[in-house]
Amino acid sequence: MKDWLKTGAPWIWMTSGAVALSVLSVFFVLWMTAAKGLTHFWPKAVLETTFRDGDQQVRIIGELREREEVAVRRLQEAGFKIETDEAFVERVLIKLGNRDLTGQDFRWFPQPLLGDLAYPKDILTVERHEWGNFYGHLKAVKENDRVVAEGPQAWPELQARVARAQALFREILRIEKYDIGDVNYRIEQLRLRERKAQLRGVLDDRLKAELVQQREALDAEFAQLQERLQKLRDDIGRDVLVAEVADGRDVEIKLAVVADVYQANAMGVSQKIGHYVRKFWEFLSDDPREANTEGGIFPAIFGTVAMVLVMSVIVTPFGIMAAVYMREYAKQGPLIRVIRVSVNNLAGVPSIVYGVFGLGFFVYVLGGNIDRLFYPEALPAPTFGTPGLLWASLTLAILTLPVVIVATEEGLARVPRSVREGSLALGATKAETLIRTVLPMASPAMMTGLILAVARAAGEVAPLMLVGVVKLAPSLPIDGYMPFIHLERKFMHLGFHIYDVGFQSPNVEAARPLVYATALLLVLLIMVLNLAAIKLRNHLREKYRGLESV
Repeated sequence: MKDWLKTGAPWIWMTSGAVALSVLSVFFVLWMTAAKGLTHFWPKAVLETTFRDGDQQVRIIGELREREEVAVRRLQEAGFKIETDEAFVERVLIKLGNRDLTGQDFRWFPQPLLGDLAYPKDILTVERHEWGNFYGHLKAVKENDRVVAEGPQAWPELQARVARAQALFREILRIEKYDIGDVNYRIEQLRLRERKAQLRGVLDDRLKAELVQQREALDAEFAQLQERLQKLRDDIGRDVLVAEVADGRDVEIKLAVVADVYQANAMGVSQKIGHYVRKFWEFLSDDPREANTEGGIFPAIFGTVAMVLVMSVIVTPFGIMAAVYMREYAKQGPLIRVIRVSVNNLAGVPSIVYGVFGLGFFVYVLGGNIDRLFYPEALPAPTFGTPGLLWASLTLAILTLPVVIVATEEGLARVPRSVREGSLALGATKAETLIRTVLPMASPAMMTGLILAVARAAGEVAPLMLVGVVKLAPSLPIDGYMPFIHLERKFMHLGFHIYDVGFQSPNVEAARPLVYATALLLVLLIMVLNLAAIKLRNHLREKYRGLESV
């Protein structure tokens, strides 16, 4: 036994076992996240049953979401009249929808108090822009209070009119977001131009008249857009669907608020797959709605990628220059050792501390001075003196700077001294040796530092809450207006989106699948960024492998 221990074999097996356990843990987390998140987009069957509430039989329509066992005594204490000799019974979580009618979206029901489960094919699932899902039996379709279809003909008529309403909704959204937004932007630019001229003392009568004329033209254009918008709103509001809900009432739903409608119980496999693909694409490409618990997360994806790219552009040159100076130029002594220890200690500082520093220095000091020097016409409204993409990227650049410095220094230390001496012996200067020989050979280590920086920055949330991330950004940091890239704007982030939906949502049960789906997407996004950097690092490593053996 002692001889076997001396061979080191037990430690090798323990190490390999720990690696295998870590890999299995990672795969288990990814599998669980994918299983709970990706199934959210599959069209779920809608059941209809009865519930014995005391002496009454209540009809229920909804989606069966979860099952679990619970103690009978606990249910009896909650007021349910359950007569059974068993200690535990099953209860089910049903999404009832119709939150505007009943005041609740989800409810647990004891299985013994439920009747037989039926799945009628004519039950509608209506996804709305407000108030979440609606469930009911389709009765009729109306146009301006006139019934145009009912019975078996109501469903094809409803599909055609929903498609029309969705096209009108997209047109209204385009006018509100782009056309009216463009007019408002130009009106604001006129105001800023007038204010700038006033501050410089050049606001004469000719310029005033010119500004008034331009403002009147914009006001007329705005009035035309509003008139067109009102016509579209009147047009989209004409169609209504009538459905019977669980309590027997006929409820009217305007198609103007309908995001999607389908009969899940009547779908075939191919239809469900098509529905799944369409919903998953909407999740990736649309804006969020209903307090971020529905819709898509495209602004959060865009904001995360933009922040990581800007952070990488900032942190890479500064980290490399700092490492090059400490390794190649600075005299190795107590001061450099203190600096290295300080850099290593900075890597362990809590990220929220960096957020407080970024808010105080970048936002209030730098941003406030930039506003006073370059944007005085916009004051007191801040331009750069408020949290935004630039300050968030700078804060995370400082947070990840120690990682890049340490990795680059290690790469520079691995470059053989003989390579440097050979380059100098051939007549190259120290700068030429560094730029043409040493740095290319150390580039794989630099990429390693960047990979670690990207992985950490993409998942940080705490500092971003102070320096730029918001629950819902009105516009993206990139648009068609000069200077096209607006680093001063606030942005959405996948990490903060997960926190907001998971812990700040007014409807936790509805938001839970989106938390898993967004978390999986964030992990995949980080993996894609890291794999791209790893591929580049491997290419550089192979390119300069021959020099390392010199």
